[in-house]
Amino acid sequence: MPTFTYVAQDRSGKRQTGTMNADSRQTATKSLQRRGYKVQSVKVQSGVKGGPSARTKVRSVDLLVFTRQLSTIVNAGLPLLQGLDILAEQTEDEKFALVIKDIGAQVETGETFSEALKKFPRSFPDLFVSMVRAGEAGGDLDGVLLQLADYIEKTEDLKRRIKSAMMYPMIAFSMILLIAGGLVIFVVPQFATMFEGAGAKLPLPTQILLNVSRTLRSPKAFVVLGVLIAAFVALRMYSRTPVGRYQFDALKLRLPIFGKLLRKVAVSRFTRTLSTLTRSGVPILQAMEIVERTSGNEVFAKVVREAADSVRNGETLAEPLAHSGEFPAMVTRMISVGEKTGALESMLLKISDFYDSEVEAAVDGLTSMIEPLLIALMGIVVGSIVIALFMPILKMSELAGA
Repeated sequence: MPTFTYVAQDRSGKRQTGTMNADSRQTATKSLQRRGYKVQSVKVQSGVKGGPSARTKVRSVDLLVFTRQLSTIVNAGLPLLQGLDILAEQTEDEKFALVIKDIGAQVETGETFSEALKKFPRSFPDLFVSMVRAGEAGGDLDGVLLQLADYIEKTEDLKRRIKSAMMYPMIAFSMILLIAGGLVIFVVPQFATMFEGAGAKLPLPTQILLNVSRTLRSPKAFVVLGVLIAAFVALRMYSRTPVGRYQFDALKLRLPIFGKLLRKVAVSRFTRTLSTLTRSGVPILQAMEIVERTSGNEVFAKVVREAADSVRNGETLAEPLAHSGEFPAMVTRMISVGEKTGALESMLLKISDFYDSEVEAAVDGLTSMIEPLLIALMGIVVGSIVIALFMPILKMSELAGA
């Protein structure tokens, strides 16, 4: 049962505050009124069992549905509070429903919608809150919510494409390792017994394969595995430090095949986020700070931070981006033209749409290219093992025939 905090006045006019358990906010209000209290506010207490927590995380798909539906409700002329009540009732995620109810209760007590959202940073990121605040100030909340819904939808679509591009080679490569490991650990020892019984001198590839098989089946394998796990954990811990995160992100951008794709993703995310924020009325410097936090790559975050400093000193945005060397020349020149003509927002949106299509084409091309490469790799690995095993057998057959 949710816990509610209340503010009320008793019969003597004295201010009373406290907490109480009730099935709903309406039930809690009626209970206080029966005591003779004049109720001023009743809201779900955050951070307690049964109530929403500031750490409550919302799935992107739920946030997308919430944003688009709330935009439709506000655009239709319904009051914001009524819209929040409707969405709280029809939201399937119970935790998210509690968050929406708590936001509605805070708005009812006089807080702005953006301030209520700000109390749930894991449900509503900085970008969301800043755009809503700008929409409230400009009287265009429904338009800003629609922009947010489009932004979330585009961002999620981009994430799905990247995951699909990364997932297939990872699964296929893991299968290759499992097949090769199974052959070396379970099949090769059967041939080793036969070779030892024959007493013939083994070719070098076969001897190497047998040595690898013995190592993997001996206690040394656990030592090697332990070293690999320790190295992996150490690298993970280092990658979470500021210096390590920057170095790993820089390395990702220099990868032979995936580096170009990740760079295009970073450029698309930068331009779309900045365009969405500036179009909704968020000041450019505040927008740059949000873009820095949501860049997803420390290399680009550093470039954005330095560009924000330049803009703060009265310089253009395009110049520091061009000097960084991380943005393609086409991007910086289009931004420069946008700044000079006063059409920066639309120019950023065009760049983002272009790079979204580039990412889509790159993902399709990557998938079609990786599939034959992985099949060829599997053939080489398995074929090498089979050839190494059959080389002594063929040699012994030749000697027997002679």
